[in-house]
Amino acid sequence: MENKSLAKQAWTVLLAGLGVNLTIGVLYSWSVIKKSLVADLNWSNSEASLPYTVAILVWALTLLVAGKLQDKYGPKKIVILGTIFTALGLILSSFTTNPAIIVLSYGIITGGGIGFAYASVTPPALKWFHPAKKGMVTGIVVSGMGLASLYIAPITTALISSFGISRTFLILGIFILIVGTGIAQLIKNPPEGYVPEEPKNMKNSNSPKSKPVADFDWRGIIKTKEFYFLWIMFALSSSAGLMIIGNLAAISLEQASWDKGFFLVGLLAIFNALGRIGAGLLSDKIGRIRTLTLVLAIQGINMLLFASYVNPIGITIGTMLAGIGYGSLLSLFPSLTADFYGVKNFGGNYGVLYTAWGISGTIGPIMAAVIVDSTGSYNLAYLISAGLLIFAIGISLITKNPQDSKRINQAA
Repeated sequence: MENKSLAKQAWTVLLAGLGVNLTIGVLYSWSVIKKSLVADLNWSNSEASLPYTVAILVWALTLLVAGKLQDKYGPKKIVILGTIFTALGLILSSFTTNPAIIVLSYGIITGGGIGFAYASVTPPALKWFHPAKKGMVTGIVVSGMGLASLYIAPITTALISSFGISRTFLILGIFILIVGTGIAQLIKNPPEGYVPEEPKNMKNSNSPKSKPVADFDWRGIIKTKEFYFLWIMFALSSSAGLMIIGNLAAISLEQASWDKGFFLVGLLAIFNALGRIGAGLLSDKIGRIRTLTLVLAIQGINMLLFASYVNPIGITIGTMLAGIGYGSLLSLFPSLTADFYGVKNFGGNYGVLYTAWGISGTIGPIMAAVIVDSTGSYNLAYLISAGLLIFAIGISLITKNPQDSKRINQAA
């Protein structure tokens, strides 16, 4: 009976993590909010883009702190703090139309809140399940972020149409405060001494996935060359995905003369989520590095072909592949972090690695903006991204798990 009860709790924590990510995915409605800020409040495009850019950077930087805090004080407190700050930033944004203040309220407070919550839902979920299920667990939890835009973007559009931008901020903030904070109550670590049940389909206890894992802390991981391999691959591969995500509507209009940005954003969200779950499950079967190499190859081929997508069918295929590729990364890199460095200090360790994602948010989009302004097309940006992905594939082929290397001393 006790085992069944603990198994139920494991799935409760896992689904609660998914729910929190679905709730805090408000960042994915920014394209809709930006449109209203420009049209209704007469903001410039630069002013309307800044809160979003700041939120991404703060989100990534916050993971450095949030991961360590949840490792020390437990995940529930940090997730609750994150949902409160996410909501508070939105609520404060409802009382002003000043661009600088919204950079502070939305960019820093909401962005930081998202970082606190996002950093603290995957670590407890991983601790509740056997290591052989790392990919599945991570994929399910982070898929919430991928799916969020499916409902948040249309709801935000409807709210702005009915109530205006300021009240929309207020309503979204109250929603997150009630729903997000409520779901966060279900997030917790397993009890002391808890040992996850081994999957029935595991062949034997000597399986590589069942071997004891040394737990590194952040000081230990930065002493391994594998951390820098992961960081570079994460930064280069994410930059390609974020470049497409940030410019998808413009690319569709320019290359295919197809003004269906809303459809493509929804399609991207679906395949983003499928990539997160699918790559997680596949990596549990064939291994994390093999799956990563496959994903990088798919991304690279897609970038090489993207300039040839000059009709709706082509753009649709390119969008699906971009969604799968980008989503897969956000499942694989957390799982790789846990594989390489253990789950005890996972929050802090992944926070350090996640800085690569923050940097990638400037590499791809800024490169694309400079190139399109200079040449009038995205073609060169696609080729450069393909080259960076080929380089990342090369790194993946020489990356080994430090747990298997006798040269690496245990860091904890």
